[in-house]
Amino acid sequence: MDRNKTKSSPFYSWLVFGLLMLTWVVFSGFLDAFHLSLGVISCAFVTWISADLLFENRSDGPVARIKQVFRLAGYSVWLVYQIVLANIHLLKLSFIGQRALQPQIVRYECKLKSDFEKFLLANSITLTPGTVTMKIKGDTFYIHAISDVAAEGLDGEMEKRIAKCFES
Repeated sequence: MDRNKTKSSPFYSWLVFGLLMLTWVVFSGFLDAFHLSLGVISCAFVTWISADLLFENRSDGPVARIKQVFRLAGYSVWLVYQIVLANIHLLKLSFIGQRALQPQIVRYECKLKSDFEKFLLANSITLTPGTVTMKIKGDTFYIHAISDVAAEGLDGEMEKRIAKCFES
């Protein structure tokens, strides 16, 4: 067994706790002592049971992880833009009518390495209106696309951007 993958370090536990707590504060919107203490208890419990799940590869140091976080933030901005474009496309489809729909199943071969990267790709595809990741078998994704335009959007750009987020 690779010790880098199984050994739990305080840095990663604190990093997971910090990310969870930040998410708690942003989504709850409450900054009073009661809600913050609930957040601390919840985030500490989740960190305790799942800190090893978020960062599978422990060989990267803190500087590399911080770079990944910033790259992931940039990817998130790009993804939101793609979601807006896909919404506009679906709006056009709703005005054109049924003749513009070409529902199809697309088979997509993925070259991403880690399960987390594949998870992120699958969820990014599903978050983009007009496409849904139906099944993942190994490196093959089966995706339902509502139109030819949505299917053409599966050109590998999303995968490249995710891979760039997690390169060392």
